[in-house]
Parts: sequence; structure tokens; C-alpha cells
Amino acid sequence: MKLKSSIATIALGAALIAAGVITLVDSPAAAPAPSPLLINAAGATFPYPIYSKWFTEYNRVHPDIQINYQSIGSGGGIRQLQAGTVDFGASDMPLNDQMLKDFKFQVLHFPTVLGAVVPTYNIQGVSQELNFTAEALADIFLGKVTKWNDPAIAGANQGVNLPDQDIVVVHRSDGSGTTFVWTDYLCKVSKDWETKVGRNTSVNWPVGLGGKGNEGVSGLVKQTPGAIGYVELIYAMQNQLPYGRVKNSAGAFVKADLASTTAAAAGEAKMMPADFRVSITNAQGKAAYPICSFTYLLIPANIQDAPKKTAIKDFLHWMLTTGQNDAEGLSYAKLPKDVVAREMKAIGQIN
Repeated sequence: MKLKSSIATIALGAALIAAGVITLVDSPAAAPAPSPLLINAAGATFPYPIYSKWFTEYNRVHPDIQINYQSIGSGGGIRQLQAGTVDFGASDMPLNDQMLKDFKFQVLHFPTVLGAVVPTYNIQGVSQELNFTAEALADIFLGKVTKWNDPAIAGANQGVNLPDQDIVVVHRSDGSGTTFVWTDYLCKVSKDWETKVGRNTSVNWPVGLGGKGNEGVSGLVKQTPGAIGYVELIYAMQNQLPYGRVKNSAGAFVKADLASTTAAAAGEAKMMPADFRVSITNAQGKAAYPICSFTYLLIPANIQDAPKKTAIKDFLHWMLTTGQNDAEGLSYAKLPKDVVAREMKAIGQIN
């Protein structure tokens, strides 16, 4: 009887399912993972290799937060932040007083790492590292020195067989913090440059071809015989481009590396103002490479979106601690410890 009853029950259940009276319910499926909080940022190409690594690593340990960074140049990052189309910007040039006034909201500067801008070149038949004086670099980019065997270059490179080859100047075509660092340096070492061209993220170049981003300048130099350009150190290294030593304020020809970049910040960092806006080009010291800079994240002081505010503040804390350990592997110098300590306190200004 029990067997007949069970069979009857199964048959009844099947009939009810077929009629749509009841439905089968699967075991509860796992709920789909929520979409991560998306934070948008844009700006400098100078620090893009380290930022790309940081944002990837931060997302790995915080999968609920994704930072989308557009490497479009400092000028573009500043404009997008001002327009409110990104949550924060990035620039190698600290905003000047007028630029800060042009914003409708308060912007805070957070230095992230230190980098060096190097003169990189493509001279067929020359494998030696070249020496460049400040005067020679200024006159090359002013269009006054036009041949690689010009005495202005040859005089600092005794024993190097420099060709009678035209120099092709390559510069940035976009608004660029790397350009600001380069032109800021040239202004300090050449009155002619300062009066005729000046310093900015974009300038009226006397001569040359334009490339977009550090990537574009690296590519043009690599494919153009006789070219000289300026890029952040890691781009020269990644593209296997030679780059020269530059004569510093102490009269020494110094190659850009971690030690010489750190040396450039050693004295200047102690005089860094409370808002962190400082230029360290042409720094004092025999070991200092002369074309170095802090690079900055530009963070609104007031962030209305509470989850984004919490995430950005946490990222800044992570960047100043764990993130600094990634800097040297990509040829950036870590921030001085006293600067990190001051920035930690400055995070509290974000509300």
C-alpha cells in the first residue's frame, strides 16, 4: 500500500508541474557580485607606469574599488578635473595661484613619487652616453644648435665621433607636466629661453616635431634618425633609448637614476611649503640630477560622494605606505619620509 501511495503522490506531483500549478525550485544560486565602485581619474603620462601598477594592485586587494586612469597629459587632467568629469587629476606641474583661483572648488596637492626627465636621442653610429650642458640643451631646443657635431655638443664629448647630421627636435604636442618640468629647468639655466619661450605645460616651440604623451615622444625619437627629445626616465629605459648625462648646478655631469633623483629632492624637500607645491629642477648638490620633479595627484578638498571619499582617502594612505615599495622597480624615487608624514596629516583635509 505504501508503494502504491508513493507512486500516486509522484504522479500527482508530475501532473501539477505539467499543468503549471506548481514549479520546481532549484537550490538558491549565489548572488551576483556587486559592481565595484568606479573612480575616474586622468592626467600625467610622466607617472603612468607606476600609477597603472598601483591602481591594478589596489584593485587586487580591494576588488570592490576600481580606479580608471586616463593617461592624457597633465594639461588634460587639470581640465577634466576643473570640468568635473573626473574624481581626481594628476599633474607633474603644481597648480599656480591663478590656476587654483580658476577652480570653483579647493584642490589639494599630494606628491606621489619623484621622477627624472632625460634627454634621449637617436644618433646612428654613436653608442656612447653623451654629456649635455644646460646651454647646449637650451640652444638645441631654441633651434640655435642644429648639427650633432656642433662645438656646443662636441666640446662636452671629447673622443666621441659625432656626425655632421641634422638635429631633429622632438617635443610634446599635448599639455604636459613633463614639458613643464623640462621648460622650468630651461628657464632656470637660460635667460634666452626664459624670455623667448618660458615655462608651462604647453609652449610655443621654436622648432621641432610634436608627439603625444611620453609614449609618442619616445616613439618619434626611436624612429627618427638624428632626433633628440625629452621623456620621463622609465620611457627611455622601456624603449631601450640612450639618454645623456646633464651638467648640474655644481658643474658635474650626472646621469638620471634613483640616487641622483633622490639627491635632487634632499635639500629642496626640507623647504617644501605646507601645500607641497615646489620646483626641484636645477637643485643644489654635486650628486643631484638637475631635471627632476615631484608628481602630484590633485584631489578635491570636498568630495560629496561619501563612498568615493572614503575610497580615495584609503588609496592615498595605501599609496604613501605600501605603494611606495613599487616605485624603485619602475625607476621612480620614493618620497622622502618627512614628506610622507606631512601628507598623512594632509589626508585629513579631505572632507
